[in-house]
Amino acid sequence: MTAGFKDHFSGVAQGYQAFRPRYPPELFDWLAGVAPGRRRAVDLGCGTGQASGPLAERFQEVVAVDPSAAQIAQAEPHPGVTYRVAPAEATGLPDRSVDVAIAAQALHWFDQERLHAELARIAWPGAIFAAFTYDLCRVDAAVDAVVDRLYRPILGPYWPPERAHVDSGYRSLPFPWPEVQAPPFAIQERWDLGRFVGYLRTWSAVSAYTKAKGADPVALVARDLEAAWGPGGREQEVTWRLTVRAGRIASTASQNGSTP
Repeated sequence: MTAGFKDHFSGVAQGYQAFRPRYPPELFDWLAGVAPGRRRAVDLGCGTGQASGPLAERFQEVVAVDPSAAQIAQAEPHPGVTYRVAPAEATGLPDRSVDVAIAAQALHWFDQERLHAELARIAWPGAIFAAFTYDLCRVDAAVDAVVDRLYRPILGPYWPPERAHVDSGYRSLPFPWPEVQAPPFAIQERWDLGRFVGYLRTWSAVSAYTKAKGADPVALVARDLEAAWGPGGREQEVTWRLTVRAGRIASTASQNGSTP
């Protein structure tokens, strides 16, 4: 296991693969459009590969890395994706070999200084780095009230400190590259209650609460959530606002005056 790696998700890797939402295809279309080429993309902190496959539909090669072997073991196979157990800060990729690097719901876990150095090393001049994160899901006023109660009063002390960066839309993290403005994006899914509850159980704070107290915090709101959701746990729309911070990487090679 990588030194310094805070492993919040290996224990829920199977649930992560099954229940985490999917990113909108328009996001990956936009990334391909602003990239200097479509040769290689890297998915940093890829988890179980929710963003890796869509990247591979638009780039010749995708390398997806995550320090959790359990997450990589559950990753979605794709002929255009090579999965590796490796940290974002030490990908093992060659110098000047990446057109796009992404971090999907993962930037807040990285060592920022080491990440910046690694991106400068692996980037083609003009390569794009994009970090995207989604905030608390929204359904309707009744369901949202139950989710909000779970999120703060119940789970508040159990969220890792890095969660604050998600709440700020990554504006609290250093971003040393000239920024590229992304259009607005949102994740929208139609889920029944069972899948929604499965998603809640992938939260890192749920795992921390369960470990500390030996009890499932989602069970504390299950009855209220079922009542708020409505008859039969029917499918309804779940929305997450997606925040994207993107910039053009000033690579080590370009700083030295080299060209591809």
